[in-house]
Amino acid sequence: MSFIAPHDIGPAGDACAVPAVTPPGRTWVGPSASERLAILRRTKSIAIVGASANPARASYFVATYLLSSSPFEVYFVNPRATEILGHPVYPSLAALPVVPDLVDVFRRHDDLPTVLEETLAVGARTLWLQLGSWHEEVARLGAAAGLEVVMDRCVKIEHARFNGGLHLAGFDTGVITSRRSLR
Repeated sequence: MSFIAPHDIGPAGDACAVPAVTPPGRTWVGPSASERLAILRRTKSIAIVGASANPARASYFVATYLLSSSPFEVYFVNPRATEILGHPVYPSLAALPVVPDLVDVFRRHDDLPTVLEETLAVGARTLWLQLGSWHEEVARLGAAAGLEVVMDRCVKIEHARFNGGLHLAGFDTGVITSRRSLR
């Protein structure tokens, strides 16, 4: 028997759905699921700002997934590291050899305005703030400057969700079938 907390039930009664109610204090509305899917489909390169070589960190877990299970070119940004998962680490977005399509941010709340400035300066299209990261001012400024902004979402979870990979972690993907995927 499994127990599902009331806050884990979506508007259609499905478990693991994002609640339909906006949490208190949050007024900015981000891209819908179909818009997030479109963002990921047109993304070719991702820069992980705040990448860590520590396997206990979320950025490490996300990086491992992106390198092994996604089509994205992945670049790491951290001024105190030189190599993560066998890949070079760059001190800033400006030091990257490419302009990333998407900047995935694992930084403290107070650092987000600076990351926004760097993202705009290099010409990236999307600023993606990871789970638990929410900054309305950064979202408004980024959107006003032409950026696509996603907050409080995980690139790994969203990619897996849209590509049928969440069932591997025990999530309800909403797909009912007895057929095994041949991928």
